[in-house]
Amino acid sequence: MSVLRFLGNILWLVLVGWASALSFAVAGVIMYILIVTIPFGVASFRIANYSLWPFGRKVVDRPDAGAASVVGNVLWFIFAGVWIAISHFMAAIGLAITIIGIPFAIKTAQIGMLSLFPLGKQIVPVEARPGWYAPA
Repeated sequence: MSVLRFLGNILWLVLVGWASALSFAVAGVIMYILIVTIPFGVASFRIANYSLWPFGRKVVDRPDAGAASVVGNVLWFIFAGVWIAISHFMAAIGLAITIIGIPFAIKTAQIGMLSLFPLGKQIVPVEARPGWYAPA
């Protein structure tokens, strides 16, 4: 991992990441409690993990994701995804005002995009080639 990624992740964690990760983790716990929404809880914890340390990682589609992911994503989009994404995009606009905040704005927008349709996704290192990683 490069020094710039490490410094970016430290700054991200202190300034933005902890709040984003905490909100997704709380949502994940609530979804686990409701039992029926456990797949959404898994997705929330995945996003929380990515929100803590995003630089040097990317989101890719899982090759084994099927129709259940599509149906789940539609439900997620309707009930939660739109509102989460709007909040992330508004935060990205605020972060993009300064030059230093631009990389954080880009990551915030990427997390907003992930929060629109989180099921059937996987977090991998940036260096990973397509087909190199195994579905988790």
